[in-house]
Amino acid sequence: MDTHDREPTTLYDKIWSKHVVYDPDPADANTPKLIYIDRHLVHEVSSPQAFDGLWSANRSVRRPDCTLATADHNVPTSPGRFTSSFKTSEYIKEPASRAQYTALEKNVRKSGIPYFSLRDTRQGIVHVIGGEQGFILPGAVAVCGDSHTSTLGAFGALAFGIGTSEVEHVLATQTLRLRKSKNMRILIRSTHLPLGVTSKDLILHIIRTIGTAGGTGHVIEYAGDVVKSLSVEARMTMCNMSIEAGARAGLVAPDEKTVEYLRGRPFVPSVEEGWDEAVEYWKTLRSDEGAKWDKEVVIDVEEVEPTVTWGTSPEDNVPISGNVPRPEDFPNNPSKTDGVKKTLEYMGMKGGEKMVDIKIDKVFLGSCTNSRIEDLRTAAGVLLALGAEKGKVAEGMRAMVVPGSGIVKRQAEAEGLDVIFQRAGFEWREPGCSMCIGLNGDQLNSGERCASTSNRNFKDRQGTGGRTHLVSPAMAVGAAVTGRLVDVRNLVKLGKEKEKEIIKGKMGTDLPATLFDDPSPMPVDNLDEEHFSKPDDTSTATSGSGSNADSRRDSRRFTSVHGVAVPIRMENVDTDMLVPAPLLKGLNKSGFARALFNRFRFKTNPDTNKEEELDFVLNKEPFRRAKIMICDGRNFGCGSSREHAVWALRDFGITCVIAPSFGDIFFNNSLQNGVLLVVLSQSTCEELATYAETGGEMEVDLVKEKIRCLGQDKVFSFKVDPNNRDRLLKGLDDIDLTLSVEKKISEYEARRKEGWRWLELMSRLDGNFKKRVIGGSMEW
Repeated sequence: MDTHDREPTTLYDKIWSKHVVYDPDPADANTPKLIYIDRHLVHEVSSPQAFDGLWSANRSVRRPDCTLATADHNVPTSPGRFTSSFKTSEYIKEPASRAQYTALEKNVRKSGIPYFSLRDTRQGIVHVIGGEQGFILPGAVAVCGDSHTSTLGAFGALAFGIGTSEVEHVLATQTLRLRKSKNMRILIRSTHLPLGVTSKDLILHIIRTIGTAGGTGHVIEYAGDVVKSLSVEARMTMCNMSIEAGARAGLVAPDEKTVEYLRGRPFVPSVEEGWDEAVEYWKTLRSDEGAKWDKEVVIDVEEVEPTVTWGTSPEDNVPISGNVPRPEDFPNNPSKTDGVKKTLEYMGMKGGEKMVDIKIDKVFLGSCTNSRIEDLRTAAGVLLALGAEKGKVAEGMRAMVVPGSGIVKRQAEAEGLDVIFQRAGFEWREPGCSMCIGLNGDQLNSGERCASTSNRNFKDRQGTGGRTHLVSPAMAVGAAVTGRLVDVRNLVKLGKEKEKEIIKGKMGTDLPATLFDDPSPMPVDNLDEEHFSKPDDTSTATSGSGSNADSRRDSRRFTSVHGVAVPIRMENVDTDMLVPAPLLKGLNKSGFARALFNRFRFKTNPDTNKEEELDFVLNKEPFRRAKIMICDGRNFGCGSSREHAVWALRDFGITCVIAPSFGDIFFNNSLQNGVLLVVLSQSTCEELATYAETGGEMEVDLVKEKIRCLGQDKVFSFKVDPNNRDRLLKGLDDIDLTLSVEKKISEYEARRKEGWRWLELMSRLDGNFKKRVIGGSMEW
């Protein structure tokens, strides 16, 4: 595979061009290409339905060696994993969570996918272990059924989140059918971050500058001397939140820091396996001088301060020295004024408050954004600088530290960081996603306010009625010890040398020995072996069985829809709004109708949650029978990769959504499920929403590409990409289409094995290495 390009190209262009397996129409850049996936991370929430689809179509996992699985979203972070009396049924008490966890273990055993179980010391958040283990390499294409896979772009990999249908596609074919994104560069001026400012503050500042839809349709490359000065783990924080800026992925060009970070990690090739060749190739992975950018933004880093969110979107942030905005601050934007009013009501604020006057109830230090060893060193360093007397969690405050992986946890314990945290009054917990998403019981109570190092401050994200303020690890510690949001620069007086020691953390170069430890032995709960039988050799098919394939095709087909349209008058309708995290715990694609806008449709009674909010539009007639949804705000479907949002729309009866713009992953998920998304101007969407408010019926005809307001005899035209239109009209199954060119996949894999042998893991997954990677017995 040639590493030289004929004309100046971007890093994204280089990675993309090297991974095209099949291009059905080279003359048309908008035609989806078949792209090879080098690495696939799998977790328990977005995979059950993918495996179910795989098995029901009599298919097998094409490349188990290119896949790595772990459980992270649902797992408790309380102590007790490594006791001799451990039982999954007792540790994971919530039945739906336990079912998803058990389903993952059954599926990885059946498929032969390498797996870090709950009691494996290397278990952790997928986006942490992917880099930590060296599973993700520069120039690779990596995916996971989680939007924050963008984290791993910090290694110079094209890493992005996908929906459950695409998870199934990758399992079956090791490819995806993708349309190329646009190129965006964010150039950060200056040579280093100001004192007390971290990469978390920088990325929040960027999101405030460009907005949560600023990167929609693009892959962002972060560039400039400031980015070069950052550690690999700090770059991971920035790439992690690229999705909060609307981007498909975030990238940082690999350099010597990247090489040294990866050197010697378990999944990284040895010298005999092509290490030197890999490093030489990685040196070519940078954007060329003169490369063309579709969009470019310049950030002056001198303007960046420690930053805190005040509202319910990551773009709702200000410097810690600032004030909470007031509705009247936006006199020329009625929609924004109304949005700020609603946000302030939810957040329990009036507007105008100083950020440093806001009191905090809980502190969460963790998540795939800020739970790595450098983050914990930074936080512990602030506590040490304050001293034993001042460095104590404030009275009445609950503060927890949740390491990103078992490796991070044991490394921190080896450095004594756990002692520092616990002495200060922090809880020291086991690895997992924890309070970032609140699937495991680590949640806020209604009205509680949290300083959180996570990535999303959506309404109800950390618990029903919970109020989240996103901060850096250093700022989180400041909030914990003072009981309010505080400027860490004032709390700990910094000089340049002091900052290097405290805020940056001590940057060790040695790999933790725990990376190479054998996993702890694990007892096995008895289960019938029939649950783990592998598919017969005869079951591997190039397409699904007849009746099942027909059923899948019918479920993906869209020609037209006629009925009531429901107006949704809000911007940034994220997937947490569409389906709250606690309702993701299913093993099937059906039964999600009640989940749609659940927090809006039902009163937040934790015992019944049955009483309707009669003021919400979907609880009014005739909108209870809606088949079309019209949103007049931008960025519908932003946020996480959960395909459950689309399943909920379909279950409710809605098969068409009209809006000014959509989140990238949500768009793909809708296409996979036969839900038509129509993009129209904001003014047209407002006109259609106004008509919908009358209760008049509407028809959306994909064949003619027309929208008819039947009560007013108005007709609006729209355009859908010809390829997407054809797929929807025919209900085409992507996997069937892909397997029809299976020969080209095999040919690509042969070239890949010869040209990029360092990416091959099959030869390594045998003997002792396989035993060490897959770990011990299953949990039951």
